[in-house]
Amino acid sequence: METDYLKRCFGNCLSQALAEVVKIRPSDPIEYLAHWLYHYEKITKTKEKDRQEEIQLKEEYDDSLKETRMTEVLKQEEDQIHQEYEKCRQPLICVASSTKKTVFLKNTKPLEKGTLRQECLPGTSSVVPGTPQQTPPSDSSGQTD
Repeated sequence: METDYLKRCFGNCLSQALAEVVKIRPSDPIEYLAHWLYHYEKITKTKEKDRQEEIQLKEEYDDSLKETRMTEVLKQEEDQIHQEYEKCRQPLICVASSTKKTVFLKNTKPLEKGTLRQECLPGTSSVVPGTPQQTPPSDSSGQTD
């Protein structure tokens, strides 16, 4: 039973310490054993601390890489959105005339005011400011079926 306790508490450490005492054969083996065990504990704690710091540094490095990748992805998305925004902001060519003049466009036939159509984005008004608007004829009888 005492051997189980010693194995659990000292493990391989005690056997290494005793082997060192036998090998060195100091004049005071008990004091030598005590110093050896104290030094062993100090080295073991330092190694464990270094191992924990290394693990923490690796985790921080991995987190930094993830953050860098995410920043790059967000920057690419921002650039793409900016390009799409700039593409939408480019001025549209609207063909409209406020008088009954004949309009000549490059490589086109002359157009009269009545035949001109305004080219605009979907969802925008096709009303040309300053021109009278025609309203479609509606059934003025007021009767419903």
